[in-house]
Amino acid sequence: MITSDSRPEKSSSLPTSDPNPTLSRSTSGTSVHASLAGKEYMRISWVTDEKDVASKVEYGKVSGKYEAMAVGNHTSYHYFFYSSGKIHHVKIGPLEPATTYYYRCGGHGPEFSFKTPPQTFPIEFVVVGDLGQTEWTASTLSHVDSKDYDVFLLPGDLSYADTQQPLWDSFGRLVEPYASRRPWMVTEGNHEIETFPIIYPHGFKAYNARWLMPYQESGSTSNLYYSFDAAGSHIIMLGSYTDFDEDSAQYKWLESDLRKVDRKKTPWVIALLHAPWYNTNLAHKGEGESMRKAMEDLLYRARVDVVFAGHVHAYERFTRIYNNKADPCGPVYITIGDGGNREGLALMFENPTPEVSVYREPSFGHGRLRVVDESRAHWSWHRNNDSDPFVADE
Repeated sequence: MITSDSRPEKSSSLPTSDPNPTLSRSTSGTSVHASLAGKEYMRISWVTDEKDVASKVEYGKVSGKYEAMAVGNHTSYHYFFYSSGKIHHVKIGPLEPATTYYYRCGGHGPEFSFKTPPQTFPIEFVVVGDLGQTEWTASTLSHVDSKDYDVFLLPGDLSYADTQQPLWDSFGRLVEPYASRRPWMVTEGNHEIETFPIIYPHGFKAYNARWLMPYQESGSTSNLYYSFDAAGSHIIMLGSYTDFDEDSAQYKWLESDLRKVDRKKTPWVIALLHAPWYNTNLAHKGEGESMRKAMEDLLYRARVDVVFAGHVHAYERFTRIYNNKADPCGPVYITIGDGGNREGLALMFENPTPEVSVYREPSFGHGRLRVVDESRAHWSWHRNNDSDPFVADE
C-alpha cells in the first residue's frame, strides 16, 4: 500500500527576507550560482542592483588569493512593473578536475567556493525536480547538503514565481548556499513559461536571463535544451515546452547530439526533461505523450540509460521500457518531481500497479545517481522523513 502525509503546512511558501524582495539584492551580489560551461570551464552567475558593478570573477585555489580573473557580460529584463537587477554571467577556466576553487564576484564582496567534478569515475549526481520555495524545499536542500555530491540536476520547475518576478530573487537567495558550491544544471518546466498574451508571447524571459546553461557549447541554438559531459557521462537536458516534432530545431539537435556520443569516452547517457513520458499517477496524465511519440525512438536507438522527469509531484521508478512495454534495451524512467513545491503532493496513482512500475510513492525527497564505473551505477531515492533523510528506494 502507498501511504503518505502531504503535510500541507510545510507546503506554504517560505517568507522572503525582505518585505520588498526586489530591494534586498545587495551591491556585492546575490543569487550566486555555478554551472558547467564546456570542458574545463564553469559559469558563475549572480545579480546586483548597482549598474556599474563589473561583470568579473576573481578566483584561485587558495582562499583569499585570486590568481586568475575572467570577464563576462550582463543582462537585465523587465516584466510589467518589475525591473530585474543586473544579471551577470562570467565563464571561468580552464579549471582542474576535482579541485576546490575560491572566488568572488564583481571585484569585492564575500568569498565563495566550489568544487569541480572529477575527470573520471566515480561521480555522483543529485537529482531534484519541482523545487519551489517551501519548508519542504528547505528540508530537501538540507538533506542533499548532508552528503557530498558532484553535480546537481534539476528537471524543471525552479522558483514557482509564475509571473511574480520578485520570487525569482528570493529563490536565488534560497539556493545560493548550495548552488554557489556545486554546479547546478537545470532545464525548464511549465512554471518557467510565464507567457502573457500579446505582451510576453514567447515565454521563459526570467529563466533565460537568470539561468544561462551551456547550450552554445553543445551546439544548441536555445537555452531550453542542451547537453554536457561529466566524468564519463553524457547528460542531455531536453525542453518539454518548446517544439519537439521531427521538423523542429530541438529534434534535429538531439539527433545530431546523440550521433556524436562516443560510448568509449562517455559510456553513460542520461536524459532529463520535465513532463514524464511514463506516468501511473493520475496527475498530469498523458501530458508528455506527444513528446514521447516524437523522440522516444531517438533515445531508444542511442541506448540511453536513464531518463529523469519532474512535473508530477511524487516519486516513481519504472523498469527499462520502450513503447509502453518492458524492454531490456530501453531506458529506466524515473519521475522525481517531489522537491518541495507549494502545490503539495500528487497522492493518487492507478490501481492496480502496472507491472512496468517498480516503485512509486507520493513523498517529498531527492535522488542520487552514483556512476561507479563504465558498467555500474547505483540509484537511491531519499525520502524527506520529517527531519531525517530516509532511503526508501534503491
